[in-house]
Amino acid sequence: MLRSDTLFGKRDPNNPNQPLGNTASSPSSGASNPPSAASSSSASSAPGLHRPVPPSNASASAQAAAAAQGANEGGSKLIVGPNIKLKGVEITDCDTLVVEGFVEATMDSRVMHIAENGSFKGSAEIDIAEIHGSFDGELTVRQKLMIYATGKVSGRIRYGNVVIEEGGQLAGDVQVGSSAPQPAAKGLAVAKSG
Repeated sequence: MLRSDTLFGKRDPNNPNQPLGNTASSPSSGASNPPSAASSSSASSAPGLHRPVPPSNASASAQAAAAAQGANEGGSKLIVGPNIKLKGVEITDCDTLVVEGFVEATMDSRVMHIAENGSFKGSAEIDIAEIHGSFDGELTVRQKLMIYATGKVSGRIRYGNVVIEEGGQLAGDVQVGSSAPQPAAKGLAVAKSG
């Protein structure tokens, strides 16, 4: 079996008490230590030896590209893990909120994902909502609300589009469209009053 201190030529195999880095002036081996250098080069090419291998350039660049793509798609992300309770907060500048625990908050975000055991109570204005757990409060979904089989949504709900999987629940004051008036409706109201 090869010893790690002989693989790198740092110690003389004949003198294990020799200090590190002193192979050239070893009293027992003379001027240099060719056997350890030879064992080092043969050990590095021998099959079955485990040594750390740095990632290849292709692998590293693929990982960097994936990370950059994830940053562009996901942006800032807040994950409230299982058994975590976050109460009485205002969540801002968050592109994606993932709720696996309990959140009681007010938020304006791009995407909200409530996991099966997750629960959100409060008010939220978002672009896309994926509900596997429960939501209770005021929810405005500008684009798409998806309620899965285990999802329960209740309260004052406004949405652009809705998809409800069989078993999903939606209850309360539910209306199509956001609660904010549309720009065309504002202009019409101004024309009538003016």
